[in-house]
Amino acid sequence: MPNRLANETSPYLRQHQHNPVDWFGWGAEAFAEAKNRDVPVLLSVGYSACHWCHVMAHECFEDAETASMMNRLFVNIKVDREERPDVDSIYMDAVQAMSGRGGWPMTVFMSHDGRPFFGGTYFPKPSFLKLMTAVDDAWRTRRAELETNMTALTESIGRTAQIEPDKSLPDQTLIDKACENLLESFDPRWGGFGAAPKFPSTMNIDLLLRKHRATPSAKLETVITTTLDAMASGGMYDHLGGGFARYSVDEKWLVPHFEKMLYDQALLLRVYAHAAKVFPERCYEQICVEIVEYVVRDLRHPSGGFFSAEDADSLDDEGHSHEGHFYVFTPNEVREILPPDEAEIALDYFEMTELGNFEGKNIPTRLNHRGDLRRDARLNRIREKLLSARGLRTRPLLDDKVLTEWNAMMTVSLAESASLLNRPQWLALAEQNGEFLHQNLRVSVPENKFKWMRSWQESGSPKARHHALAADLAHLVDAFTRLGEATGRAIWFERAAEVADQLLSEYWDVKNGGLFTVANEAETLVVRQKDLLDNATPSANSTAATALIRLGSILGDDRFGDAADQTLRLFSRIIGGAPSAFANLLMAANLRHTGLTEIVVAGRRDDLVEAAKACWLPGAVLVHGERFDSPLWHARTDGLAYVCRDYVCSAPVDNAQALVKALGGEP
Repeated sequence: MPNRLANETSPYLRQHQHNPVDWFGWGAEAFAEAKNRDVPVLLSVGYSACHWCHVMAHECFEDAETASMMNRLFVNIKVDREERPDVDSIYMDAVQAMSGRGGWPMTVFMSHDGRPFFGGTYFPKPSFLKLMTAVDDAWRTRRAELETNMTALTESIGRTAQIEPDKSLPDQTLIDKACENLLESFDPRWGGFGAAPKFPSTMNIDLLLRKHRATPSAKLETVITTTLDAMASGGMYDHLGGGFARYSVDEKWLVPHFEKMLYDQALLLRVYAHAAKVFPERCYEQICVEIVEYVVRDLRHPSGGFFSAEDADSLDDEGHSHEGHFYVFTPNEVREILPPDEAEIALDYFEMTELGNFEGKNIPTRLNHRGDLRRDARLNRIREKLLSARGLRTRPLLDDKVLTEWNAMMTVSLAESASLLNRPQWLALAEQNGEFLHQNLRVSVPENKFKWMRSWQESGSPKARHHALAADLAHLVDAFTRLGEATGRAIWFERAAEVADQLLSEYWDVKNGGLFTVANEAETLVVRQKDLLDNATPSANSTAATALIRLGSILGDDRFGDAADQTLRLFSRIIGGAPSAFANLLMAANLRHTGLTEIVVAGRRDDLVEAAKACWLPGAVLVHGERFDSPLWHARTDGLAYVCRDYVCSAPVDNAQALVKALGGEP
């Protein structure tokens, strides 16, 4: 019989519905059961695309002996980290404090009030059995010692809420220091920062791009282009289907961890689009096109939302699951798909050999021709044939939940890239996604109010679940503001302001400033944290700082700019220790210091609007279209563009060439 997880909407949780483990979802019922039985809670956190989560599930959670011990000694809770990053963050901080490292699957033992006392990541069955026996013994015989550990750990993981603001904003020296740190950790041979495993580090690259945009440097150009070329040439990039895997297990970007996440596509689309404007001679626009093709083809709901991820594992012809099986080829498989002359071209171009580069097979790459990703018409036809043949294989599992945060990130990237690269169809996709979020993740509550939810899944009941976190709303403010700029439709600015008001009223720390991860009225967890670090995704606070600066400028509303300043001051005391861990925040600080350039196009001048949109000026906001219904702009109709900085208007310009030149680009 299925266990309780059969009633969950998360595809990851439902993967465990037939485990012999007596799983609970996260909630009061599980903790009450643990208190009643006087046993610890065993928390297991993972996500659907996680390879090692599947390995531990097969070795432990599907095993009758292991499950029997889990059920006898503990109350067991399973959590999808993508649905509940607030829960994941708290206990990941605890695991890292205990062991010095983290990862998924995450395994944590805690008391019935949610205080952790031991944790780790993946455990094979023999180790897991020994660990559970030891934890049970400690719980029964050394409870006082565990109480001491729980008190110390709980204090440690709650420290983000105690950080006090500085009187000043993070200054330019911190931005320069972060860039210097990145240059020092740069791998000159293979690109990227540090040793394997290597992650895309998109925000760090974007920070360097902005510095290079302001003050061109041959050294910065080398770091940026070497990294972007290497990532797009290795196996982490899907040369047949487009899109990127989450990270590379080696220094060369050859062998990926094959899971593909929506947030990576959003952030990589953004940085490659920026780079395409700075280095137009390179292949970066092609990468952008293929990322969007992948997301639209494989991750898009028909109504406009984007799904979360595809699994690292897939089934072979015998029904056995293997990491990366869907993506790799042998030369014989290529020769069976293509005629002889095309097969040899494909093997040469995608660098496939009889020996292979991954477990006797080949991940298509261009590592020996790094940065040379151009394909003529014949190569494109060959690529399409290989992609079609690959599509006949059993696809990796699709995690078809729609997350507000990740979708809003994708909306921002599509809207901005559509403007920069003159792809109007991408703007249509972005606006459809914005409408999907507004229609499906914003739900009505009594007294004519509303609330935002984090996750939507079509087969769920209800479809929208889990109260939104600060990161969800921060990215929504950014997304709706960008849609307003790109489309000229005032409704998007109105929606951005509505979300920003809710963000500041329900998540704001009135004592120290900045945003708590969860809302005031949300479920009480063991501690209340703030999302501060820019990790795989931008933090809620850094995203909000940027979005509020931009929105406040466009609407002329000082409340939003003041909140952004208070948020930035919260970081001034902590950013110096590891400035490269705050890249997105530093971009917000740089925006605040340099000031925004407002491009106001009055009247119906599509040529000026398109010229403004096509310039990558990181500190620019664009006002046109329906915004002129507002008395703020006095409804100018003279059809000129006004380039402003700090509300001091320069001379108006009347042609696209002059506008581009005024914005610092080349006419």
